[in-house]
Amino acid sequence: MNSHHIYPVELLSKELKEKHLTQRAKVIWFTGLSGAGKTTLGQRLEKELFARGFLCQILDGDNIRSGINKNLGFSEDDRVENIRRVAEVAKLFLNCGIITINCFIAPTHQIREMAASIVGNQNLIDVFIDAPMSVCEDRDTKGLYRLARAGKIQQFTGVNSVFEPPVNPSIRIQTDIFTIDQCVDLLLDKIIPEISF
Repeated sequence: MNSHHIYPVELLSKELKEKHLTQRAKVIWFTGLSGAGKTTLGQRLEKELFARGFLCQILDGDNIRSGINKNLGFSEDDRVENIRRVAEVAKLFLNCGIITINCFIAPTHQIREMAASIVGNQNLIDVFIDAPMSVCEDRDTKGLYRLARAGKIQQFTGVNSVFEPPVNPSIRIQTDIFTIDQCVDLLLDKIIPEISF
């Protein structure tokens, strides 16, 4: 009787997949207050990159908290776990040669450092979507800031939970000064050289 041995198969390398896709995989992480413009710019950036032949995946609260992280709340521990899982998912895409655009507040230096340690600093483009809180509140169609100030939402970043602005981000985009189109152009100028072969 023949015995069939199963030998471990070596996984295809990230570099091989990048070559196949003709792009360099990066994790583009948008951080900033609620209402700063992270998801709006993330979606626009994905469309512009796709039009130029780059394959991206957006990770944001909508697709992460409705699925893989739907069991998490907004306590400090749950926020850390939320970002940890997001970073691990981004790392899987990274190893597939795919660019991820992550739109998450990631409010503290410690949380952002944890995410960077998971995906690797060399793979991360951290983007601070910067807007004053007054502008973010003006844009707040859901009234979340108002509810937080009234004490109806606890642990709301910037109101009753801390936000530590990034000290030295790869890119800083001031959405209160520039139009959406100008912001996207600034992002493309910085990001395309990083992801191109």
